[in-house]
Amino acid sequence: MKTEKQYFAEGRSIQTYMDEMSTLKQESMKVYQEFQLPNDDFIDLLKQQSLRFLIITEDWCGDAMMINPVIRKVAEAADIETRVTLRDTDTDLIDRHLTNGGRAIPIVLILNEEGEWIGKWGPRAPEVQEIVNELRSELPSKEDPAFEEKQKEMIATLQERYVNEPKLWSYVYESFKNTLSQLIK
Repeated sequence: MKTEKQYFAEGRSIQTYMDEMSTLKQESMKVYQEFQLPNDDFIDLLKQQSLRFLIITEDWCGDAMMINPVIRKVAEAADIETRVTLRDTDTDLIDRHLTNGGRAIPIVLILNEEGEWIGKWGPRAPEVQEIVNELRSELPSKEDPAFEEKQKEMIATLQERYVNEPKLWSYVYESFKNTLSQLIK
């Protein structure tokens, strides 16, 4: 069984991953280009750490399309090497980091200088999860013939919000910042 350190070593850089995206690339690049890091002391604090980020993701994922660019901005500003591994290529890693029993992505694994796993974040900021839960609550039951169409509409609505609502990007930043702050006290 490969370690998180081995997955990190084999992973692509976040920049290469985003450059090579085949799905949701334009939307992801929009978030990356428009998201501005807050003017706080957090990035300076991160620069003093010896961390690495390993993101488990897929380019078809709407959450990843919004979240990965935010994580990339944090990593670049703090000089933290960030690599990407694809969830569906090798499910062993994601199966060690399930969310409520599911393979939800993206998951950001936080590694120390030695490449050992010390924490994780994801797949969503709590405020974004509330939005998702609210939209899901409006869906008909899975047995309803309209379910599939309504679910597609919900996903389209979410993706549009993910691309066009900077407040959601801020939720991701603050949630990720809170997770990291707990690890680097």
